[in-house]
Amino acid sequence: MLTERGERQARAAGVALERMQVRFDEILVSPKVRSAQTARLAAESAPSVLQAELQVHAPLASGYDAAQALSDVAGLSDDARLLVVGHEPDFARVIGDLTGAIVDLKKCGLAVVRLQGVGGELMLLLRPRELALIAGAVTADL
Repeated sequence: MLTERGERQARAAGVALERMQVRFDEILVSPKVRSAQTARLAAESAPSVLQAELQVHAPLASGYDAAQALSDVAGLSDDARLLVVGHEPDFARVIGDLTGAIVDLKKCGLAVVRLQGVGGELMLLLRPRELALIAGAVTADL
């Protein structure tokens, strides 16, 4: 279960995505409870952004890797946007394997990777505090 702080962070992330006017064609969510809660709360806070149905994706539960990430986007069009809600340390490894970047992805953080073939470019990395600032939330307790 998410803590109250985690709930605030998830809502702020949703509002930030709304303000950035990001749209997603697919949303994959880990079957673990906290990921589903995070995705649901963010989607409630960003109704025009997170219109795609949340799809539970078993590989996100543990051991998610770059090969799986590439497989997940293989069926999408070149300009499609995929949101993946899962866990650390898997995501930091996937981002590193795809981009060569060393990242510290915080709980309820956001990373944007533009894929090119079997690799990619780290376009954006936001911590919960930065998402809260974009959302206009008070950041002292985030």
